[in-house]
Amino acid sequence: MTTPSFGDDIPVYVISVAAELSGLHPQTLRQYDRLGLVSPGRASGRGRRYSMRDIQLLREVQRLSQEDGINLAGIKRILELQREVAELREHLFHLANELEAARSAVARRTSAQSPGGELVRRTRVTIFNTAPPPDAER
Repeated sequence: MTTPSFGDDIPVYVISVAAELSGLHPQTLRQYDRLGLVSPGRASGRGRRYSMRDIQLLREVQRLSQEDGINLAGIKRILELQREVAELREHLFHLANELEAARSAVARRTSAQSPGGELVRRTRVTIFNTAPPPDAER
């Protein structure tokens, strides 16, 4: 019989196991949760359940604090910015795919209409951001 494999994002570890795996005291994990540094999932009885990604994040918070001497407020800001960068990279990836698909569609349409079969060499796209700037939300 094989054991089930859990993904890095599946919250399965109770706080005592997560503390042992991360090398931190359970009270430290509770403090990090209260501060919003590492927010684990919750079981039906409201008990914390940590994923492997949470444990890796706990280790990173500890490293930034101990080795780099960054305070917890600074660490929280670093983690927020890292999440924002990751989201922006994902958004950029999707936009690049959409742009490539649009260019391909225009090239196919142009080559089908043009007797010489010439391709469109340049496509200009303008994207308007209607969302308020991040500072306006605070």
